[in-house]
Amino acid sequence: MLEHFNVAQIFIGFLVLLFSLTVHESAHAWTAWRLGDPTGRLLGRVSLNPLVHLDPVGTVLFPLLALVTRLPLIGWAKPVPVDILKLKNYRRDFMLIAAAGPTANVLLAIIGAIGMRLTAWTPGDVASVHVSAPIALLSVTMLELNLLLAIFNMIPVPPLDGGTVLAGLLPARIADVLDGLRPYGFIILYALIFTGVLVRIVRMSDYLAYQLLTWPL
Repeated sequence: MLEHFNVAQIFIGFLVLLFSLTVHESAHAWTAWRLGDPTGRLLGRVSLNPLVHLDPVGTVLFPLLALVTRLPLIGWAKPVPVDILKLKNYRRDFMLIAAAGPTANVLLAIIGAIGMRLTAWTPGDVASVHVSAPIALLSVTMLELNLLLAIFNMIPVPPLDGGTVLAGLLPARIADVLDGLRPYGFIILYALIFTGVLVRIVRMSDYLAYQLLTWPL
């Protein structure tokens, strides 16, 4: 069984996920600070130090199990606390804070795509056995993983960022109903996983990654 493991791929995948989750949460904290709530900054969350964002299960155990068992690589970090009472327009600002994380992941995905273009390798080249350059593996992992994180987090189900963004766009009464689903959010997510929706999300992120890599210059 162990002979089928690509140690370099597991190592790079874990490092990219750790960095991507760190940037995601730091973006939340930085945006909240700029919009009037310094809670995250005072807790040291406006930082690229992964230790301040680390969740033992979501950042370490779950991703490593996914890598070893070849499941889609996904994870989460410790959420950034936000005091909505310190926001000037709490519905709009809370929505912007939520959107900052997935936006950061999209920007990292674009950086990954640029890295792939600069190395002049195609998706087919990366999949072939003769390419082992770390820069290619790093770039394609950065692209695919961050697209997956951005799309997954924008699922409009609380407590994911997409649920908060949708609540900020909806009328207040409907937003309150959506927010009432927050205690049951993970149950809904499990249902999405078992019904195959997560698989479709993974396929969508792979499709977008391929489109970015093959888009004519």
